[in-house]
Amino acid sequence: MFSEVSAARPPLDSNYMSEPRTSEELVPSSGSAAAGLRSSGFSPADWLERNRSLLHQAAARRDAAETLRLESKSLQLKAQERTLRSQSLGTRKLGERLQEVHRRSAELRRHVEQLAAETELLLALKRRLEKALDASEIPMIISTHNLACREGREGPDRVKDRVEEELVKEVELIQSIQTLLRRTLAEVIDQIRSTREVKTTLELDWSDKTQAYSLDDQCAHYSNSSTETQFHAASAKNHEHVSDLESWAKFTQDNLALSDRAQGASAELRLLAERVLQETAGDLRAQAAAVDHALAHRCQEVREAKVQLELHLSQTLEQISAQERSIAALEQALREKEAPLRVAQSRLHYRTRRPNMELCDDDPLHSLTAEVAEIESTMEALRGRLAESRRSLDSLEEVRVALVKDIACKAHSLLIDAELCTAHRTRYPTAVVLAGY
Repeated sequence: MFSEVSAARPPLDSNYMSEPRTSEELVPSSGSAAAGLRSSGFSPADWLERNRSLLHQAAARRDAAETLRLESKSLQLKAQERTLRSQSLGTRKLGERLQEVHRRSAELRRHVEQLAAETELLLALKRRLEKALDASEIPMIISTHNLACREGREGPDRVKDRVEEELVKEVELIQSIQTLLRRTLAEVIDQIRSTREVKTTLELDWSDKTQAYSLDDQCAHYSNSSTETQFHAASAKNHEHVSDLESWAKFTQDNLALSDRAQGASAELRLLAERVLQETAGDLRAQAAAVDHALAHRCQEVREAKVQLELHLSQTLEQISAQERSIAALEQALREKEAPLRVAQSRLHYRTRRPNMELCDDDPLHSLTAEVAEIESTMEALRGRLAESRRSLDSLEEVRVALVKDIACKAHSLLIDAELCTAHRTRYPTAVVLAGY
């Protein structure tokens, strides 16, 4: 029994150590020293019971400590396993999130690049529309200049001909085209502004995702051996204003849909503007060709009329010369009849002086009377013909003057149409320039 107690040497019970000791317990009661004194110590039975109790308590607490140690080790292993498993799950979730953010960010970047390219196309289209609008001023100047020049036509040539009708149509066409180009240009400018706003929205979303990707990538690279990690006790509680996955995905999806709509509207507007530029340039060139054709036809008509007038003028001048010669001949004939008339009248006059019975109605009287009547009749006919010839000459002079004026008028009209208008229209822009290139 003694050797078992000595070998175990269990720790003393704290309750036992804390019990107050009396002077009798501290003083050993042995043999002769306690002789004659009253003994107050434990009995052997108590001593044995106390030892057994102490040994039982020590064994029970060792067992409890061993059990606790084993449970603690098991708890440590389980805690380590759960921590590693949750950390691995968190790392995997971060990786999956990184892939999702990267995919969304790549989509946003692609759309941003597409919007930037679309904006550049719209800017190029805007410059073309501005050039086309500026180029349309040249046809307007040419058309109005042609109309103003043709107002200077004189006399009967101031006619509302096909050239004037085509020029008026050209001015009206240019005005309508300029209105259409200005409206299309305003739509393109609005679309550029809208596309840039959408691009800015996507860039902000892309920037946020880039920043989030950088932060998540940094978090994914954290490990238990990382030195830059710190304790943030409240980090797991500050989640009051976070978005959920559905709203996060919908936000980006809405932005991408907005980008698709902007790109679709831009592409449709570019097709419309391209068609407007091509059709307006074609319409202007077609109308310019119609004006040129009418102008050329009119110039040909005026040239032919001028040639005819010049031919008639030449014939009229010849007729005037012939009429003048005829008048001179008639005047000469009248002058030539004066002498025979004087002779015949003198003979009759002097024969009236015959005396008495000699003044008879004889054949010479009859002959002389008939001669005077014939000469006077001839002279009267010559005077009538001379008057007619002079009136004809006056009429021919009037025709000559009218022909000369009309020829001058035709020459002036040709100067306006063939020289001024036609020469000015050679500076008419080509279809390429009118299309804004």
